[in-house]
Amino acid sequence: MSQKPARSQAAAFAGGPPVHPLFDTLARELHARPYGVVAPPARVIHLALISGHSADEQAYLTQLCASQGVPAPPTDASHVRLEYDSALLTWERHAEFSTYTFVLPWRGEASFEPIAAAGLPRDWIARLPGEMIVAMQLALVAGEPPSQIAMAKLFEGRSIVGSLAAGAQAELWSDFHPDHENFVRMIVHSGNMSPRQTGRLVQRLLEIETYAMMALLTLPLAREITPAVTAIEQTLAGIAEATTSVETLEEEQGLLRRLSALAAELATLAARAPYRFGAARAYHALVQKRIEELREQRIEGRQTVQEFMERRLSPAMRTCETLEQRLESLSGRVARASDMLRTRIDVTLAAQNRDLLRSMNHRARLQLRLQQTVEFLSIAAITYYAASLVGDLAQGAAALGYAVDERLVVAGAVPIIGGLLMAGLWVFHKWLDRG
Repeated sequence: MSQKPARSQAAAFAGGPPVHPLFDTLARELHARPYGVVAPPARVIHLALISGHSADEQAYLTQLCASQGVPAPPTDASHVRLEYDSALLTWERHAEFSTYTFVLPWRGEASFEPIAAAGLPRDWIARLPGEMIVAMQLALVAGEPPSQIAMAKLFEGRSIVGSLAAGAQAELWSDFHPDHENFVRMIVHSGNMSPRQTGRLVQRLLEIETYAMMALLTLPLAREITPAVTAIEQTLAGIAEATTSVETLEEEQGLLRRLSALAAELATLAARAPYRFGAARAYHALVQKRIEELREQRIEGRQTVQEFMERRLSPAMRTCETLEQRLESLSGRVARASDMLRTRIDVTLAAQNRDLLRSMNHRARLQLRLQQTVEFLSIAAITYYAASLVGDLAQGAAALGYAVDERLVVAGAVPIIGGLLMAGLWVFHKWLDRG
């Protein structure tokens, strides 16, 4: 039996080139998170949990499938949709959190009922890995939307955000405030929208709340490190002021050590911030994009979702952006101050080295003068001893009967010996200079 070729090696069509190994993966990614189909009336329970490993979540999904008698999802899936007991569960794995969205049938007349009575698999939810960051209960109502008095009661008298959405086809109402069960409540009346359009609207509303909370995760970090950043700025200002008055190398080196410690502290702070600040920008951009996709229109006397987020979320994001800019600016200032101090220290060391070289040059000249003096004394001493030897030779010649005047021989030998020694010394110096 011939083996069927792998998709990555097979032709895209008869006689065509081979398909890229990642073709299927990339094509599936475009359709990995389809919008749900939701028809009113329905109740939507949405949870977002910050967790580390999707394998644990998939294991719990497999347990739920086994208990409900439905097929288990693939182990590499990042988006799973399960139907059980007339309910629909959608699980999505994101970069640092996972969402669990339950679409439940409408029960009773109350827009919001206690979560315990909502028909959720409570024991299974209680064991889910991670920490809850978002909990939202959305009532998708049919017929006439609740009256203003009824909504004021549902939202416990808090300020209500309301607007028309999707080209004025839908109405949405919320206070974006967690209730006593930590769930944010929202009422959506989809009017004549189709179930698929309604599913897209619901998904956008859930994502606005989820991404807004994920963006706000950066704000506590920004508030935590702000005092430290302020202290570093003040210390840096003091060092910069002290730099203008230091005079000795030891003082400059002391300032450089303080700057190095400051740079280390700043690096420690900066190491905690880049990912969260970058994530906050990305989540905030997603919130703005989803709000834009709502195509809101004002309901007189009510804040729109865009106005609410602009007033509540945007200041927090600007705080984070300002702190991020302060960190970047502070890092540059510390680096410039360090470079300036190092330059000053280098100049001071160069001046000290120059003075040291001058002193060494002066000593070398003195040593040369002394050496030259010693050389002349050595020539005189050698001449004296050589003349003595010549005198001894002259005495020996006179003893043998030669007519030799010892004093004349010594007197004639002295300039000859001295001249030869001076010429030899001069030739030796020339040879050293050539070397």
